[in-house]
Amino acid sequence: MIRPKNEKEIEAMRQAGALANHVLLETAKSIQPGVTTEEIDQIAAKCIEGLGAKSAFIGYKGYPCYTCISVNEEVVHGIAGSRRIDVGDIISLDVGVVYGGFIGDNALTVAAGGCTVEKQALMDVTETSLQKGISQAVVGNRVSDISRAIQEYVEANGMSVVREFVGHGVGRSMHEEPQIPNYVDGGSSPRLKAGMTIAIEPMVNLGAPEVQILQDGWTVITRDQKPSAHFEHTVLVTDGEPEILTCATRMVLKDTERS
Repeated sequence: MIRPKNEKEIEAMRQAGALANHVLLETAKSIQPGVTTEEIDQIAAKCIEGLGAKSAFIGYKGYPCYTCISVNEEVVHGIAGSRRIDVGDIISLDVGVVYGGFIGDNALTVAAGGCTVEKQALMDVTETSLQKGISQAVVGNRVSDISRAIQEYVEANGMSVVREFVGHGVGRSMHEEPQIPNYVDGGSSPRLKAGMTIAIEPMVNLGAPEVQILQDGWTVITRDQKPSAHFEHTVLVTDGEPEILTCATRMVLKDTERS
């Protein structure tokens, strides 16, 4: 069941989203050649704790880390560990926080010490496809309008979208209705209403769309082992333009006002 949020809930979502984005951007600064993925995860954990929030990921269905860190051919749900980042790696960092009973969920992909032209194009296409998807998150459109905008842009650039993992509604729970595919599946598609809060998250592969899950039960990789990128924002559907809730601006302004 899809239940739009009321004004009080939306304000709580704004706060959770601002914190999630702050943690994402601060943690991304630590992604450098030589650092381990576990060190990155611990930096995020300390940042989350320092803000008085909790990770939305650790313990979720048994997930063992504070963030999802996926390197190169890893698509999503990469588990932090002893792996050291090398020059030229691209790293997808997914951060979700719980604050005030609500969840903010966002992700980005960055390069460590520069990368190939192909990998940079992959990141650029993925990020732009997210923007195109967000632009369709308006009252009266359907979820499929978001999906179509992402898929058409990605495929026009010779890349592919992952089918097995999709965006989703988000609020008090990590995964709420509706699902937000990054492709048009031909099925029925719910109409967007004001107050809906959704996580739009294209996962784009440089090669074919097929993926597989590693033996750890979490890490998703491309079957052809070509690189993948992932960008995500939590978005509010309004009567006007869509509002990106995972934006740290509000938190920064509030901190400035207190100083």
